Amino acid sequence: MYIPKHFAVEDRAALDEIIRANPFGLLVGELEGSPFATHLPFLLDSDRLLAHFARGNPHWQAIDGQTGMLAVFSGPHAYVSPRWYESSQAVPTWNYVAVHVYGAPRVIEDAGQVRDLLDRLVREYEEGAWSLDGLDADFLDRMSRGIVAFEMPIERIEGKFKLSQNRPAGDRRRVIVELERSVDGGNTELARLMRAAIDGD
Repeated sequence: MYIPKHFAVEDRAALDEIIRANPFGLLVGELEGSPFATHLPFLLDSDRLLAHFARGNPHWQAIDGQTGMLAVFSGPHAYVSPRWYESSQAVPTWNYVAVHVYGAPRVIEDAGQVRDLLDRLVREYEEGAWSLDGLDADFLDRMSRGIVAFEMPIERIEGKFKLSQNRPAGDRRRVIVELERSVDGGNTELARLMRAAIDGD
């Protein structure tokens, strides 16, 4: 990912926060000599990512524990109008947050570990409202055999927070005000991150 210095974020806690808030990522690898991507919900577990494929998805066949892949997580993003700047000599842009995670995934073969992963995913997204315990054991076993679980050790992680850091402070504050006026939750979250970046300067 191209990251100009003023947009680079190396704070691991900040990058982890973006992944946890935006866990539906894009896993990119290579299959039969061509790029191949799968959209997946991930769990961040310390220094690894956890997820699973549908067994019918050929992407998992490229996993060997040695070949690197890229997981992409997109945070809040929004159009920024030049009307919001003090100077009329400006052009439109797009502010956004992105985190890239690199590693060599490996398949999780152990049935107990697969069940644990499924339990954790359900707990994460159901927040106690539903669990796998209510399912018939044979049905759950069939469903489990229909997936391929994997873990991806985090070998490298990089973040790009493009939050108008290249603009004068007054312009940045005007962009924040405009984004905060929006009814779009993503815009207001982007404004929050922009405000935090200004406070941290």
